[in-house]
Amino acid sequence: MSSPSPPVLPVANPQQPSVAAASQPPLPPHALRAFLNSITESVRKGFAERRPFSELIDRSAFSKPESISDATTRIRKNYSYFRINYLTTIFVILAFSLLSHPFSLLLLLGLVCSWLFLYLFRASDQPLVLFGRTFSDRETLGILIVLSVFVVFLTSVGSVIISALLVGVGIVCAHGALRAPEDLFLDDVPENANTGFLSSFIGSAASNVVSSAAPIVAAARV
Repeated sequence: MSSPSPPVLPVANPQQPSVAAASQPPLPPHALRAFLNSITESVRKGFAERRPFSELIDRSAFSKPESISDATTRIRKNYSYFRINYLTTIFVILAFSLLSHPFSLLLLLGLVCSWLFLYLFRASDQPLVLFGRTFSDRETLGILIVLSVFVVFLTSVGSVIISALLVGVGIVCAHGALRAPEDLFLDDVPENANTGFLSSFIGSAASNVVSSAAPIVAAARV
């Protein structure tokens, strides 16, 4: 008589956990959507505070300043009143400069996307894997910093951005020095708008976006 065949034992598939883990999206779509919504809301609030361009280009209000101190005072007062208009002008000049240099624009977009998708909105429990090698958060941050230095300082991106900012700031300073602020309603300007020119000029455009996006980025990294 033939011996009975041994019972067949169930075999677990060890590949299921890895497949399930690999199917998770590397980027939470809700975090990116909330980040874009915060930027849109900040831009919308900023445009709501802009002054009419008829006041900005009023020819009867232009005159030569009496001295350098008078020009500096005019620039400070005009910036406090036309802050959003000035920032919009600089942004338009910067956008036109980048659009006229498509290679620099592509490099800058690639750099921004690298920061967003590879670090800021990548879940902390999902390490970066490239070419079969796993990179830690510290290694990923170091690679992105080196890549940023290379793109900004060793390509045409840095020169395009710096030249556009210099042209924009020059136009703003020229307008602020020649535009007499006596007819402006400076009492309606908030007190925090009268801070240092360069510090507020650089920080006002980014402070609202950074403050609103920081909780979103932190939630995406959890």
